[in-house]
Amino acid sequence: MWKNRNVWILLSGEFIAGLGLWLGIIGNLEFMQANVPSDFMKSLLLAAGLLAGIAVGPYAGKLIDQTSKKTVMLASGLMRTISVLFMLVAIHTDSVWWMLVFLVILQISAAFYFPALQAAIPLVVSEKDLLVLNGVYMNVTTLARIIGTAVAGILLVVMPLQMVYILSLGAYAALFIFTWFLKFEEKIEPMKEKSGAKPAGFKDVFPIIKSLPIVGMTLVLVLIPLLFLGGFNLLVMDISELQHSSAIKGWIYTTEGIAFMTGAFVIKKVSDKLSPYRILFIFSFVIGFAQIILYLADQAVFTVMAFFIFGFSVGCFFPTAATIFQTRVPKEFHGRFFSFRNMLDRITFQVVLILTGFLLDAVGLQVMCVLYGFISIVLTAIFYMKFRKTTIADELERQAI
Repeated sequence: MWKNRNVWILLSGEFIAGLGLWLGIIGNLEFMQANVPSDFMKSLLLAAGLLAGIAVGPYAGKLIDQTSKKTVMLASGLMRTISVLFMLVAIHTDSVWWMLVFLVILQISAAFYFPALQAAIPLVVSEKDLLVLNGVYMNVTTLARIIGTAVAGILLVVMPLQMVYILSLGAYAALFIFTWFLKFEEKIEPMKEKSGAKPAGFKDVFPIIKSLPIVGMTLVLVLIPLLFLGGFNLLVMDISELQHSSAIKGWIYTTEGIAFMTGAFVIKKVSDKLSPYRILFIFSFVIGFAQIILYLADQAVFTVMAFFIFGFSVGCFFPTAATIFQTRVPKEFHGRFFSFRNMLDRITFQVVLILTGFLLDAVGLQVMCVLYGFISIVLTAIFYMKFRKTTIADELERQAI
């Protein structure tokens, strides 16, 4: 796998783009803290961009399955690069509305790019290397996040905000160039459609999900960590205010990132001893407990502990889930399936983001975290008992072999 030039292109490009992404995210937080006083309004602003991504999801899936995945990645990468120009206008005019335009274009490009990327990964390496590549890929994105957030914090002190976004634009342009050099074979077969019928879309994905219980179950369980991740940046801002410390932001991002990388590194050994669905259930429970620990978010030690536990859990959880999707779902449906999953994630993010903003204003950070943790544990327990009471558990075991 390590002699495959496509692997190095993907990893190098993602690292550089990840630096740009997190420079932009920290810049977004800085801009909103200065211009948007309400947590709820911040969540609505972020959710508007997610809504745009959801709207184009069905079309993105069909396009990815019908055209070259590399072409889709290039086009969406170019769109993402151009989007930064609107954020520069927002900073120049001190306008939240221009930031909204930036977020909408950015999320639309992401709705095409990430499903195309997930569909391309199985074409780059063999199936036996997928779990390792998924883990390494997520480690690279996490390392970029750690370095990107640290560098952004330093840069915001020594240079104007617009310079941070100019560096972000350069990183996106670099990703576009790296993507251009990707070379892999893919069979593109036009979808067969009945006369007078609408083009095939997500409706073709549902029978696949129904026929593969492990895929359907994984789609549901992925919602558990999203309950934490949906309002992640709002949580970080509120914890910083609760502890009257700007430094805790860096500690949170760094700790969670290192823990994620550790989890993604050891998941291969864990998967040799446990079936994929057991890994998902175990770490869904652990994520719920990590949320409950944040009842003590006014103390830095417990805050760092909670984010370390969460980071390690999702580091094991997400590579396992990604590998299940890439290996169980037929390749000819990858574009539509990953677009559907991307859309489902975005809807969940949007709901959680708005709910988090509302609850932070209504009941406060600590009570909200206990509530989220309780919901995560109860939902995981319900799903686990449901699957244990049916024959699906046995079928999942057979599929996992």
